Order: sequence, then structure tokens, then C-alpha cells
Amino acid sequence: MTGKKPTPRGGVIHTYQKYDPKRFPNPTEPGPDLVSPAFEHMLAYGTNRPLTEEELARAIRLDPGQFQGFGPSIDAVMQMLEERKQRILQKYETETVQGEAYLTYRNTGQDLRVPKAFRKQFHAAFNDEQIYQMEQIWYRAEREDRGFASGVLHLMEDLGNKYEVDELAAKYDFTGDQSMTIPEALEIKEELEQIDKLLEQLSDVQENGQIGIVDLDELSEFADEEKVGELAKFQKQIEDYIRDTLENQGLDANNGRVNLTPKAYALFQGRLLERIFSELQASKTGRHQASVSGEGAVELQTTKPYEFGDTVTNMDIPQTLTNAMLRNGPGLPIRIKQSDIEIHRTRNNPKCATVVAMDMSGSMRYGGEYINVKKMSLALNGLIRSEFPGDFLRFVEISTFAQMRQASELIEMMPKIPTITDPVVRLRADMSDERMSSSSIHIPPHFTNLQHGLRLARQNLATQDTPNRQIILITDGLPTAHFEEEQLYMLYPPDPQTEAATMREGMLCKRDGITINIFLLSTWSQTHEDVQFAHRLAESTGGRVFFTAGQELDRFVVWDYVSNRRDIVG
Repeated sequence: MTGKKPTPRGGVIHTYQKYDPKRFPNPTEPGPDLVSPAFEHMLAYGTNRPLTEEELARAIRLDPGQFQGFGPSIDAVMQMLEERKQRILQKYETETVQGEAYLTYRNTGQDLRVPKAFRKQFHAAFNDEQIYQMEQIWYRAEREDRGFASGVLHLMEDLGNKYEVDELAAKYDFTGDQSMTIPEALEIKEELEQIDKLLEQLSDVQENGQIGIVDLDELSEFADEEKVGELAKFQKQIEDYIRDTLENQGLDANNGRVNLTPKAYALFQGRLLERIFSELQASKTGRHQASVSGEGAVELQTTKPYEFGDTVTNMDIPQTLTNAMLRNGPGLPIRIKQSDIEIHRTRNNPKCATVVAMDMSGSMRYGGEYINVKKMSLALNGLIRSEFPGDFLRFVEISTFAQMRQASELIEMMPKIPTITDPVVRLRADMSDERMSSSSIHIPPHFTNLQHGLRLARQNLATQDTPNRQIILITDGLPTAHFEEEQLYMLYPPDPQTEAATMREGMLCKRDGITINIFLLSTWSQTHEDVQFAHRLAESTGGRVFFTAGQELDRFVVWDYVSNRRDIVG
């Protein structure tokens, strides 16, 4: 062995790719949730039609880190766009073209022959550079002086160009010395705005993998063809990945459309319930219900000593005999006393009958309250189907008229668009007239007919053979429509006549043993009278009023249902 030193190797060069190995997804993790975004989209837009792949791409969130090389490719294209943008900004200046646009506008206006009848209005609009006022002049001149109207139109075009050039100079920091003509400035402005839009889209893609929202054809006009080709490959890879995930989650993708299957419905409802229950503290509101003893139908393994009134049908015979032998000792016959008898505990499984009455009047569109109402209904439907399959559940949609809704129709419900904006409305429609119906164009659809909604709910509950019947009424304020025989009244601001008719329907519910629980949504327009009326209506049937913000609605309703179910069992 010699003492020769080993030849040193070259240094290792590390390249930082801006991706932390900790963020690499576990290959055993489930795929991204595609069902929830699809349902959220449909709840917001009220459509049960198939989603396009582009709509789904905008809704879903992926982890870009799971596609090798995807992040660096996005970075490279964004760098190309930034370099192109900087080359433009470093080449041109805007002071010259701003002056040209100003002079063009002034010269066109000063050369225009203005009729005497228009001079005062025209000079004010011209000097203040008010294009809206010039539009008013043009509309008037079209009827009175076609030649002058044509000149005003050209002046408006010049003013529009001046606006565009001034916006270009204000929006971007040009540092070059080459001047532009007005047409060149408009083209450069369009190009810079397209680059900004693409940069924004690519920035979003870095966060959520939504490569489907990027227009690759438009991108190819500004970036290297090879790099765009790489993104196209990633787009195909992600589309294939999404399609496989869609099938696993019950979303049927065919011909560029995505259909929701019953499996997807069940999955979304399950995730709603999982979120609702996971938000609550386990120590106070654990989901598992304690056993309830009583004269029930379900026999439990646990036992208790016999008490007067217990039925011997549920006797634990082995334990009873063991108790007798321990007391008497071995030998025959075995003599049983009352103190030896052990009875199996039982659990009641009573049925509940519930109708959810949902306000879909015009005011429910404010703040997206209608989305929360539909989400709550889906969650409650999922809860009852999965955990209380013997319970009865129906849905009523309330607007000017009330109508029954199937669970499959909940997604497509939307708040009604107001067709009357008068501050005071006093309308009456004779529904015995064959020309009138709930779909009549003569009847505004956006009023709130709580009376009709409660009536439909009561009629559905009346046929249910259970003492546990309730109406869950979700609304944001006072009723504004009611029936008196065949006459439909639509009254705004809310009228005592409508309140009285609604209260009468509430008393009929009380007569039939139906409880009304009201979930009163908080809105900017809610008044003390809204709250007082809700209390009067609910308390008249032994019900309660819950005050909740829209996003908490599903949690409140589901947990009140579970809590009420426990009370009934107990």
C-alpha cells in the first residue's frame, strides 16, 4: 500500500426546482375529490344538465406535484411570456402616442359642424371628454340631423381610442424610446392584456393543476412551440387521470360531458355529513348515540334487573337461571324469584315524518342563501337514507306558489327573479280563472307564500301514522303572499292580512299534531317584525326558532334532527 492520496471527484451541482419533496403525494392516497366541485357548481347555477369537461376543470383542484416535470414546464412557459412582455415594455414609449390621440380627438371635435340646438350640450360633453353624454347626443341627432350624428360617431371613436391609449400608459411601465401610432398602441395593448391573462391562468395552474382552463392555441402565439407541446402532453395526461378518477367516484364522462350517477349523489351526501359531524367537538357532540332503555323493538345484549311493568318477552333466560342457582345452590328443582330475573335492555326505533319547506323567493338570491338551503336538504336526505331509513322525508319549494319537490330535483331549484320592482305592490289573482296558473306570465313568481307551503307540508304529513311529525321551515323573513279561497294575494311590504292567513295555517298544523321548527336566515334586510312573526308561528305549534348564518344551516338542521330523534327515543 502506498500513501498516494485519492483523486478528488468533481463537485455535485444541485438545482433547486422549487418543489419540496415533503409535498410529493403518497401513492396510496385517494384521488382528488371531483364529486364535491361538480355538485357545488350545480348548486350555484341550478342546473342538472351534464357538466362540460371545461366546467369541471374550472371546479376541481389537483396537486401539480404528482405529475413529474409539470411544474418546471409551467415555469418555463411563464418565463417566456414574461420575457416577451419585458421586450415590449423596454422598446416603446407612450408619451408621443398619448399626444397624438389627444390632438386627433380635439381636431375632430373642433372641425365638427354643430347645429345650434346641440351646441351647449355638445361643448360640455366635448370639453369634459364624456363619452356617455356624447351617446345621448348621438341618439337625439339620429332623429334630427343624420350628418351631425355621423360626425359625433367618429368623435366617439376617437375618444374611445384616447381612453385606450391613456389606459395603456397608466397600466404598464414603458421604458423604451420608440414611438407608436394609435393603431400600433391598440394592438400592443391587446397583446399585453392577452399575455397577462395567460400568466394569470398559468399561475392558477401552478396551484391547482387546472391545465384545462388554459387556451393552448392562444398560448402558442406567444410561447415556444416545443414548450406548448409539452403542456399539451401534460393536459392529455391530466385529462386521462381525471377521467379515471371520475369513473371511480360515480361521474360518467362521455362525449365531453360529465353526468352525475346515483353513486356520485351518495358520495357527495356522505361527504357533507362527514364535514358536518367532524366540525363538532367529540366530547360534547359525539355522533354515537347512547343506548336508550324502554319498551322497544330492538333487543340489546346488555341487561338489567326486572322491574314491575317490564315484559318477560325480553328475559335473559341463561342469566336468570344462573342468578337462581347462585342464590339456591346446586340441585333441582330451580326455583326462580323476581329478584333473579334479568331483562334485556331494548332500544326504540320510532319513525319520524318530516317535510322541509324551503324559501326560494326572490330575496334568497342575496348572498347565495339558496345554495346553503339546497346543500342542507341534500345533507338531511343523505342522513335519513343512511341512518334512519324508516323515516319519512319530503321537500316543498316556496315562492309565490308552493310545490312538492323530489330529492333528485333539489339541485335545479333556483330563487325566483323579481319581475316587479315597485316599492309598494298590491296584487290579486283569481285562480279560478282558467287563464291563471302557477306558470302564468301574469303572476310574479318571486313572492313568499308560506301559507301555501305549510298547507302542502301538512297534507303530506297528515297521512303518516306516527306522532312524531314536523315541518322544517327555512326562510329569511315575513310572508308576502297568501290564498283566500281561490284568490291569491301578493302584498309588499308584508301585510297583516298575509301574516294572519299564515298563522291560521300554523294553527291547523297544531290541530293535526304537527310541529313547525323555523330556521331563520340572517339577512341585511331582516327586521324585528320578521323575528317576532317567526316566534309566533313556531311557538303556536310547540316549535322553535333557530337563528343561523347561511353557511351554518346544514350543520344546525342535521344536528337538530339527530338531537330531536334522541329526544323522541328517550
